Amino acid sequence: MTDPRVTHVITGLSTGGAEMMLFKLLQASDALRSGASVISLRDLGTVGPRIADLGVPVHALGMRGPGALGMVPRLREHLAAACPDVVQGWMYHGNLAALATSAATPVLWNVRQSIGRLRREKPATAAVILAGALLSRRARVIVYNSSVSAREHESLGYRRDRTLLIPNGFDLARFRPDPLARPRLRAALGIAADATLIGLLGRFHPMKDHANFIAALRTVLPGAPRVHAVLAGREVDLANPTLGRLLPDDETRARIHPIGEVQDVAALLAGLDVLCLSSGDGEGFPNVVGEAMACEVPCVVTDSGDAAAVVGDTGLVVPRGDPATLGAALADLVARSSEARAEMGRRGRRRVAERFSIEAVAARYAALYAEQGGGR
Repeated sequence: MTDPRVTHVITGLSTGGAEMMLFKLLQASDALRSGASVISLRDLGTVGPRIADLGVPVHALGMRGPGALGMVPRLREHLAAACPDVVQGWMYHGNLAALATSAATPVLWNVRQSIGRLRREKPATAAVILAGALLSRRARVIVYNSSVSAREHESLGYRRDRTLLIPNGFDLARFRPDPLARPRLRAALGIAADATLIGLLGRFHPMKDHANFIAALRTVLPGAPRVHAVLAGREVDLANPTLGRLLPDDETRARIHPIGEVQDVAALLAGLDVLCLSSGDGEGFPNVVGEAMACEVPCVVTDSGDAAAVVGDTGLVVPRGDPATLGAALADLVARSSEARAEMGRRGRRRVAERFSIEAVAARYAALYAEQGGGR
């Protein structure tokens, strides 16, 4: 019996948690690469070429706005040409688009975020989410990467009997401690070699709540002159006027460094002293937290999605939308000795190795596809 052919239909391939998880799964497993193909409803983005370099065919349909319905015939052509045994949707638009395949082909969905309050979503996105609830009976399995996400979607009408939880997985060979990353990062930022560095990584989006993080920094930086903060992610730079308006206008401004999207996330994480997740509603299983833990960086996280379950007792958890409490937790960690933080980091890496290795997660996906596709 050979591995089933699996076609992945994903909303887009820009750098993001779902896109990178698809790449990491394909990279980690011969069984998942064998017979795989990927269809992006939008463009190739930054992740598409990396998937193609693995030898996996990648097609981009160029979906944009109101004309999106025009891509359905081309999508069906690509699906028919791939002749998959299983179609795996990723994210809301990709999940619905996966239903364009032959009625005889098993369709699986992959939901990668929690919702919180639906009214915070764009109207078009909210409509797609609600359409998913109506159409979820057509999915054989709905994979969630967090229990919070599963509960929230089931409450909207997503079929409870289709639910399967598979957490995110992490490559411990790539995300690992690197003693050289610390001086390199500080030199790149132009700050003192002994500076204590707090990092927040995530695209500029209300869900990530950069305002919460920056408000927390305002309570930390005045009393901690050696502390700096680096913010990275799509649109997290000074070209973004909304971010610029959030930054303080006093002398602490020089210690906050928005650097935009970075390619080598592992190198950035390994250079941090503390990783912060300041998110409000909408997180599922935050990749960056597991990646930081794998790099032995202790984390302060809001109780968003499954973040608290990821860090366990290896980091600090605070309520969402409470900058004073978030600031107090950050101040607590930066005030600890470097050895105390290092011990927290070592416990975090052990937790990731025991619970969230990419190899174990990839094996679960391979088993799911073999069960649903029946092999050949």
